[in-house]
Amino acid sequence: MNVTALEWVITFAVIGALFVFDFYAHVRTPHEPTFRESGFWSAVYIGLALLFGGIVAWRWGATFAGEYYAGFVTEKALSVDNLFVFLIIMSTFAVPRIYQQKALLIGIVVALVLRGVFIAVGAAAISAFSWVFYLFGLFLVYTAVKLLRESGHEEETEQKRDSRIVALAKRVLPSTEEFDGDKLVTKVDGRKVVTPLLFTLLAIGFADILFALDSIPAIYGLTDQPYLVFTANAFALMGLRQLYFLIGGLLDRLVYLSYGLAAILAFIGVKLVLHALHENTLPFVNGGEHVAVPEISTGVSLGVILGVLVIATVASLIRTRGTTRASTGD
Repeated sequence: MNVTALEWVITFAVIGALFVFDFYAHVRTPHEPTFRESGFWSAVYIGLALLFGGIVAWRWGATFAGEYYAGFVTEKALSVDNLFVFLIIMSTFAVPRIYQQKALLIGIVVALVLRGVFIAVGAAAISAFSWVFYLFGLFLVYTAVKLLRESGHEEETEQKRDSRIVALAKRVLPSTEEFDGDKLVTKVDGRKVVTPLLFTLLAIGFADILFALDSIPAIYGLTDQPYLVFTANAFALMGLRQLYFLIGGLLDRLVYLSYGLAAILAFIGVKLVLHALHENTLPFVNGGEHVAVPEISTGVSLGVILGVLVIATVASLIRTRGTTRASTGD
C-alpha cells in the first residue's frame, strides 16, 4: 500500500478540521446535547467512516478496504467500552453534564495524539523486528484474561486509579473543589488554582494511555498498514463524544460487552501469534525457519468480530430486559 506524503497531509488536515468544526459548532458553548442532536451527528461520523472505506477501496483496493473496516469495527467496539470508563470518571469528579462535552472532546484529541505516537512506534518495531508480533499477540491474550477478571468490578478499579492520579496531582497543583464554568484554571482570592475539570482531563488522559496499549496491538493484528491503523482509530474516535450522550443510559445494560471484547482481543492475539509463527525468524523456534500454520484472513476476522459483538449485545439486552422493566414499573 503506497500512501504519498500529500495523502498523509490531506488526511491530517481533514481530521483536524473535523475536530475544530466539532469544537466551534457544538462544544464552545456549554450545553447538554439532546438525544436528537447526538443521534444525528453520531450517524454523520459513522457515515464518514464508511465513506472513507469506500475511498480506500477505490484508491488501494478491496483487500485494504476490508482491513480498514475490520480495524474500524474493532476500535469502535473498544471505544464503547472506553465510554463506560469515561462515565465513571465523570461521576467520580461530579462533572455537570453541560461541561462534560469539553472534557470529552479534549480527552478524545489527546487519545488520538497518543495513539499516533503508539502507531508510529509500533510500525517502526514491526518493520525492524518481525518477532514483535509474538509480543503483541501474547499481550492481547493477557489483556483478554485481565478484562475477564475485572468484569463486574470496572467501577472499583477505575475509582482507585483515579484517586491515585488526583492525589499525586494535588501534591504539585493548587486546586479548588468548585467548578468555574468550563474553565480548567481559575482564581480564588487572587491565586491561580486548577478546577476539578482539569483533574477530570488528567484521569481521562491516563485512561487514554491504557486504552492505546490495548487497541494499537489489536488493530495491528488486522492490518500492518500504519495509514489504515491511524485512520481507523481516528474515525472510531470521531463521534465518540456524541455516542457518549446517545447511549449513556444503555451502557449499564451492556453487561456482556467486556466478555465479548475479551473474546475479540484473545482471537486477535491468537491471529497475531499464528502470523508471527508463519513469518518466524527466531532461531530457537523451528530453527529460525517459518512454521507452516494456518493464517486467518481479513474476511474471517471481520466476521468473527461482528458476530461476537452482535451476540454480546443481544445477550446483554436480553439479560437486562427484566431489570429495565422492573425499574420502570412496567
